[in-house]
Amino acid sequence: MTATDAAGSLGFEPSSVEGRSRSPEFEPVGVSAQYMPPAVGIDPDRSKGWMKRLMPLVRAHRRTLMTGVVTGVFALATQVAVPAAGRSAVDAAITGDRRALGIVAVLIAVFGVARLIFGGISRYQLFKLGWNVETDLRAIMYEHLTRLSFSYYDRTQSGQVISRANSDIRSLQLLLSFGPLISMNALMFVLALGFMLYIHPWLALVALAPLPGVFWFGLKFRDQVFPLSWVSQARMADLATIVDENVNGTRVVKSFAAEERQIALLGRSAQRIQWAQVEIAKSRARWNPIIESLPRLGTAMVVLYGGWLAIEGVVSIGTLLAFSAYVIMLQVPFRMAGFVLMQGQRASAAAQRIYEILDEEPEIIDSPTAVDMIAPRGQVDFKDVRFGYNPQTPVLDRFTLHIEPGERVAIVGRTGSGKSTVTRLLDRFYDVDGGSVCIDGTDVRDVTLRSLRHTVGLVLDEPFLFSASIHDNIAYSRPDASRSEVMAAAEAAQAHGFIEGLASGYDTVIGERGYTLSGGQRQRVAIARTLLANPKVLVLDDATSSIDVTVEEAIHQALQELMANRTTIIIAHRLSTISLAERVVVLDRGRVVSMGTHAELLATDSLYEEILARHHDDAMDDNSRNGR
Repeated sequence: MTATDAAGSLGFEPSSVEGRSRSPEFEPVGVSAQYMPPAVGIDPDRSKGWMKRLMPLVRAHRRTLMTGVVTGVFALATQVAVPAAGRSAVDAAITGDRRALGIVAVLIAVFGVARLIFGGISRYQLFKLGWNVETDLRAIMYEHLTRLSFSYYDRTQSGQVISRANSDIRSLQLLLSFGPLISMNALMFVLALGFMLYIHPWLALVALAPLPGVFWFGLKFRDQVFPLSWVSQARMADLATIVDENVNGTRVVKSFAAEERQIALLGRSAQRIQWAQVEIAKSRARWNPIIESLPRLGTAMVVLYGGWLAIEGVVSIGTLLAFSAYVIMLQVPFRMAGFVLMQGQRASAAAQRIYEILDEEPEIIDSPTAVDMIAPRGQVDFKDVRFGYNPQTPVLDRFTLHIEPGERVAIVGRTGSGKSTVTRLLDRFYDVDGGSVCIDGTDVRDVTLRSLRHTVGLVLDEPFLFSASIHDNIAYSRPDASRSEVMAAAEAAQAHGFIEGLASGYDTVIGERGYTLSGGQRQRVAIARTLLANPKVLVLDDATSSIDVTVEEAIHQALQELMANRTTIIIAHRLSTISLAERVVVLDRGRVVSMGTHAELLATDSLYEEILARHHDDAMDDNSRNGR
């Protein structure tokens, strides 16, 4: 298949570009969603507490919550009724009332079966609630991460993001799953206390005497655990960053034999987590036994005072046994108080870390008046552009460049002169600090991001491939593309040959980031992926830097045909790549210092000659080191 045939099979003919049907929202394809997105998000009011901000997500699953709560209430009611029935059974046995004893025995069995059914339904529904909210929160966070600007990722470690999207969300899920179950124990406390007050108020007050102390020690425990939970979560994120960097940078680590140094770095990070976790354990060891033991003083006091009342005939033996059972029920919430307090503080710290991401406002968004870019011609204008990743250090300063529709322009310059920055501003990865970037006379800030990025296709110098099949990697730009269209794009990028030579051809699953392929092979797959999208403006940012010269020549022959009537911006150092352009622009210190054809600049511009000579020397050094 020739490059022309490949172009035709992909619909690359210039006349078909403007007439091709497009999705109204400029999606690469019409892919049907398998999962519905969350109907609501968190409450945007930052002045509210973390739980109140989470409530819209919880309310979205109120049917599940209400089912879990109502059945849980029935389960608790049957549990609380058992000691009352037991009281009647004991008193009936003492008086010899066999009929009453049989009826109470049947009633207790019914209560047991009801407790089993209602308790099972309640647990299922409440755990379902926790998982549903976790799923929604993950979807909300990921969707928000996709909208955040590149400037956020420039200053944020990936491990911090991964930790908050995983372990922090899991902390919330645990609290939402177990919290309602444990909180309903408070209802059991109220029901048991109400029955105790009904039977004998003074005996009930004796049982409650230690509880104010439990509340006070619980506050002390909470005040210590919250800051420690925050520190622990933050340090776990630091550890995740180290692991992420070492996994992704394993080739660098091994190439410098730095394994032991990285292990030591990981060990120091783990020790920092250990300190925080040990301090939390100390707090639990200090306060939990007190919180759990104080209610047992109530048991002793009930046995002492209640036993005296039974001896005096004020209360029956059945009543004393029922009271003893209810005192145990009163203790259950306090036995769980330590877990609830610790998990609550951990969830509070996790929620605030999650909200730090969700409260981050994206800098690059569609303006309220943004319009879709329909049938672009491909005229590109940079007008007096000023930009710097650090405002105090501009990368581009009064950069001005006009590119006609269908023109092929190469941008050449020293390292750090701002060449790649030009392409990032064109695709609006960043917004200019001054001036404007326009396509067909319209400022890119006045068009929708989806239509802009549908129009401008980038092939970067460091292509990123997913751990998926080669077919899926190429079809990433158009997931509905047929196998023949994917193959045509691969043919045009001179990738079809090596793909066919792989074990499973286009179905070969490549390793993470595509590291099972060579650098040149990865770049060819990335070129095929962009060509399949058929953009009107094509940007090649050193896209053939890792490709062998003979393969590069074949790609260039294909690109010469594919770039016809397609505006192309080429960031290049190789003379062979520069030859693709009709005009060469020399960039220095963020400004255009000269432009013309390659021959004109070579004859008149010493800087251009120096740049080419330096790159040629670097290439010769690389070839000699590689034994070529």
